[in-house]
Amino acid sequence: MMLLPLILALRAEEGTDSDAALIRRLQRRDPNALAELYDRYGRLAYSLILRVVRDTGVAEDIVQETFLRVWNRVQGFDAERGAIGPWLLAVARNRAIDYLRSTTGRARNTLELETTEHPSLYKDMEKDLLTADKARRVKAAMQKLSPNHRQVIELAYFEGLSQTEMAERMGQPLGTVKTWVRAALKNLRDELGAAAVPA
Repeated sequence: MMLLPLILALRAEEGTDSDAALIRRLQRRDPNALAELYDRYGRLAYSLILRVVRDTGVAEDIVQETFLRVWNRVQGFDAERGAIGPWLLAVARNRAIDYLRSTTGRARNTLELETTEHPSLYKDMEKDLLTADKARRVKAAMQKLSPNHRQVIELAYFEGLSQTEMAERMGQPLGTVKTWVRAALKNLRDELGAAAVPA
């Protein structure tokens, strides 16, 4: 549960209601819905992945893998619990990081699934545990923020607002909102560690 969407100032071209309709179409296996999802989020996903892997060819491949994974897993997606854009971008980011880990050999200490008696039991366990722990840490760090700092993070991450839009929504000068964003990110970085919150 990273805060990269804040840095990228994610903004879907369409609102949450059309996202909900798009999710329903994807769940009905409408191929046109997949094309629409790509039109809506393909460039953002590519930019995010390219920023991680720094290779255009690899980034293009991972974008395809990301949309295929979303297509295959959309049945389990609950539109009531969140928007599809942040979920898709989290999948994209995770695929890019998985690629880096596989190519740099950082996965040396992972469990060898081929030698376990029941590999399906262990397949995603480590990732699920790490994700749950990270979510707890982020939630605790968010609760320590001042109300204004927490609000700018929530507006950017959950609603995808830009700093200008946050300033309008909060009735505050843009400079004040920028200061709050910087301070909130610094506090989160101090609390979670520099690797967890991009500068």
